[in-house]
This record gives sequence, C-alpha cells and structure tokens, in this order.
Amino acid sequence: MKEKTVLSGMRPTGKLHLGHLHGVLENWKKLQDEYDCLFFVADWHSLTSEYADTKGIEENINEMIIDWLSFGIDPENATLFVQSRVMEHAELHLLLSMITPLPWLERVPTYKEQMDNIRDKDLGTYGFLGYPLLQSADILLYKADFVPVGIDQVPHVEFTREVARRFNFLYGNVLPEPQHLLTQYPKLPGTDGRKMSKSYNNSIYLSDGDEVITKKIKTAMTDPQRVRRTDPGDPELCPIYAYHKIYSSDEQKDYVVKGCKSADIGCIECKKILTRNILEELAPIRERRQEYMSNPARVKEIVEEGNKKAGALAKKTMEEVRRAVRI
Repeated sequence: MKEKTVLSGMRPTGKLHLGHLHGVLENWKKLQDEYDCLFFVADWHSLTSEYADTKGIEENINEMIIDWLSFGIDPENATLFVQSRVMEHAELHLLLSMITPLPWLERVPTYKEQMDNIRDKDLGTYGFLGYPLLQSADILLYKADFVPVGIDQVPHVEFTREVARRFNFLYGNVLPEPQHLLTQYPKLPGTDGRKMSKSYNNSIYLSDGDEVITKKIKTAMTDPQRVRRTDPGDPELCPIYAYHKIYSSDEQKDYVVKGCKSADIGCIECKKILTRNILEELAPIRERRQEYMSNPARVKEIVEEGNKKAGALAKKTMEEVRRAVRI
C-alpha cells in the first residue's frame, strides 16, 4: 500500500508538447509508482483566464488525457479525473472563500505578475483573483500529502497551508497541511528560441507526425553566431543543443559540441542527428496514442472510473468539513 498521496493537475490547453512531457509527465510517471497519485484535468482553472472562449475545452480535455495515457500515465496505478465532474471542488472552494482574507489572495506572486504582464484579456474578475484558493480546495479536498511544483509555484502550496491552518483554527483539525514536492525539470525552448508554448506557435507536439517534426526541427532557430557554415558556434547558445542534452547519447553530444565549436559540422547535420533521436523516442508514444484515439470508449471509461474514485474521496472529506462548520 502506498502511504502518501500526491495531487497534481493540468489546465486543458489541447495537445501536449515536448515541454509538457519533460516538465510534467516524466515526473508524474515516476511518482505514480511511489505514491497514491491523483492527476486531474483542471478545466475550471482554464476559465480563470479563458472564460470568453470555451468552445474547445471538451476536445482539449480528451486530447490531453489521451496524451497522458500514451506517455504511460497508468490508470491502474493512478487516479485520472476531471475537476468539474467532482462538484465538491466548488463546494470546498466556496466555504474556504468565506474565511480567506482578501490580502492573502492579492499578495500571491503569480497573480501580481500576470496582472502586470497580460494586457490582452480582462483579468479583473473574482475567478482570476481566487484561482489560488480554488487550487487550495483541489489539494485539501483529497488531503494530499505532497504537491509536485516548480520553484515558482511553491508560494501557492504555502498559501494552501495558511488556508488549512486558518480553517483548522476556526473549526477544528480537519484539513492536513500539504508539503510541496520540488520538481526540477529541463527548460526546453520552442523552435524559435522562446519558451515552448502553444500561443507562440513554436511547439513540437507528442501527436506530430514524422514529417511535421522533421520540418519543425529543420527550420528551428540555431546559434545566431553561426551566420555561415564555416563560422564556429557555441552549443550553449543554441536552442537545438538543449534538445541534444535530453535526446542524444553522451557520444553524440560530444560529437556535436566539438563539431559546432570547430565548425567541422553544420547545423543541418546537427539537426539530422537530433531528429532521428526524437522520432525514435516518440514512436512508441505515438503508437499508443493512435490506439487510444481509435478506442474512445476506453478513454471515456478510464475517465469515468477516475471521476467516481475521486468523487468518493471528495465526498468523505466534505462530510467532515460540513460537520466541522456545522452546516
């Protein structure tokens, strides 16, 4: 029996790219063997910033779950579910909102950062201000011991601990305080050198075919110092080498570094080596993806089973919460 519980979720933004694979899924795959894991589609969270356009959410949910399964997130070893199918998330969020001081929400670092940087959307809504509290409800509903996060998300877990402490002070010891599980992951740039993102149109997707991936890598940005084939380069300045660090053998990396610095090899040869390696690693993932795409009934069954399991856990917690609050 796995003694500790881990909870983690992803917003349904559509098909997943290599950044998601190395930033989230690799970690999930390891955690599911070690902990009692609950992985959920955070579809309500997507409304905090995308409330004006919801037409693609259902399709995105399906695409994302298929990517999870294709990569090896095992429904026999973890609970996969959709946030909005477990209504207790909303109920606990509501109750926690009654006791959470407004300044606690306003001081969350990512809230201030996004308010300053995102200008093309109206984020002046309670939903956006309150999304860290909805995250807290997600975590506390399952009494999660650990929440895997990057360093920038640690304040969100600490916020959740504060909320739990306040609830327990007011109503008794019901909600355990979670701990963050710091996740280190490689920074994988997009094909234009910026952060890999669907909105930048610079992503390599798990579902991309061989020809698409080959073309994307062929036209991807390289070291700006190498204007001509004979110019020596610096692999550490080249977005392509960031991929080599993940997909290439030590021997191949050594060959690429020496060849780049001496200009003995050009970017075309360097990219061909990388392309072969990426296609080889993604081949079994894409094969499994095709199997799930051709069997939508099985995917639906997995999600419904996960929703029921998560719902049973959530119901138990909310019974305790209601008794504590006396409603």
